[in-house]
Parts: sequence; C-alpha cells; structure tokens
Amino acid sequence: MTKAISLKLNDEVYEEIEEILKTMHVSRNSYINEALAHYNRENKRKLLKRQLEFESKLVRENSMSVLRDFENMEEPPVE
Repeated sequence: MTKAISLKLNDEVYEEIEEILKTMHVSRNSYINEALAHYNRENKRKLLKRQLEFESKLVRENSMSVLRDFENMEEPPVE
C-alpha cells in the first residue's frame, strides 16, 4: 500500500535532487522513498544504540558485583 503526501522542499535541496536524478535515471518518487528508508535505518540504529547504552548502564553495577564474586571464589582442587 502507498500513501500520498504533499512535500515542500527547500529550493537548494530540490535542485540537488534534480541534478542527481538526471544522472541516475530514477524517478523522484523512488529516489525520495529510498532516501527516507535509508534515513529511517540510520535513526533506528541510533535509537537502538541509545537504548543499549541505557540498559548497559542499568546492569553495569550488578555485572561488576557478579564478576567480583566469581573472582573471589576458590577454585576446586585439581585432581
């Protein structure tokens, strides 16, 4: 399914797109769809990175505690 939207571009951005389209031989619609899909992927990566950093900070204290506990454990005797 597709949705129609009205889009206002700055003159500079529009002219740049038009120049690129002349050499690529793709439709403006395809180009803008591809550009937005790329931008969405980049932003999803950024959001995921922020979420992982946040969650990592939440468990860091506990992880260090567990690591210290393991380090303080006595090793079983070698048979």
